[in-house]
Amino acid sequence: MTKVAVYSAGSWGTAFSLVLADAGNDVSLWARRDDVVEAITERRENTDYLPGVALPPSITATTDPEEAAADADVVVLTVPSQTLRDNLTEWAPVIPRGATLVSLMKGVELGSLMRMSEVIHEVTDAAPERIAVVSGPNLAREIAQREPAASVVACVDEENAKRLQAMLHGPAFRPYTSTDVTGCEIGGAYKNVVGLAVGMAVGLGFGDNTTASVITRGLAETARLAVAQGANPLTLMGLAGLGDLVATCSSPLSRNRTFGERLGHGMTTEDIYASTKQVAEGAKSCKSLLALAEANGVDAPIAEHVDAVVDGRMTAQDMMNSFIARDPKAETD
Repeated sequence: MTKVAVYSAGSWGTAFSLVLADAGNDVSLWARRDDVVEAITERRENTDYLPGVALPPSITATTDPEEAAADADVVVLTVPSQTLRDNLTEWAPVIPRGATLVSLMKGVELGSLMRMSEVIHEVTDAAPERIAVVSGPNLAREIAQREPAASVVACVDEENAKRLQAMLHGPAFRPYTSTDVTGCEIGGAYKNVVGLAVGMAVGLGFGDNTTASVITRGLAETARLAVAQGANPLTLMGLAGLGDLVATCSSPLSRNRTFGERLGHGMTTEDIYASTKQVAEGAKSCKSLLALAEANGVDAPIAEHVDAVVDGRMTAQDMMNSFIARDPKAETD
């Protein structure tokens, strides 16, 4: 059995631990809180984040980062993207030097405008060949319930991507490989922003024509930025692009769509943060993605407007009105 350390024990980290366990790996799950570890150890259930889902004995839990990382061949990182640098700075000394580092995070760091794989490289000094990304239409609750799903394992080292693919391929989870780390990461981060916009449209009471229009223009905006960063445009047509976008924008399980719906209902960002423990990555990353688009000369009206609504400078209704009022142009411009 391959030893895998997973940081941390939120809903996606726990669900991904099940994917790893189902594929025959030995998983050590790091949690910040003692009560989460106690629930997993004694009740075989993460009662806070995935209640009702039984966890097999091959998943153990600890609050000790060094214990989690001991003898791990692979280290999976799944903390909120804006906290990665601080957390990884603490964990880096205990991570085995030869371990492959896998990012499940979907965001761009505020300030540095780095993708998560770039932050991992900078903090740990791991070579890009040791850093991989898993991205796709992977809503945690459905994954934990073993509903069939697919995803992309991206690494610049194709052989390493194939090794991780074999480690993840299980009864209900089908991974594909890619060497386009940039495309997978931009697709994963940007779909959260589009999900917020779609959620706002739903919250305002609009139907399928409106949401389909936002999704389609959101995909075009995502592809523009990804290509400007050197990505393969075909990646954005695949699981880490269109697939993830559809899941995020269409499912009530999506944190970002739900966050957007609440904005559409008139709640403020502060009110929403106060009402939930879950993190909507798009609400944090919209500002950094907008800055990244501006730095690359990419027109990003959805990111621009979502950032304004999240900041309270515009209402959701104002956003939709502004989209319609934009100068008309050819679709491929």
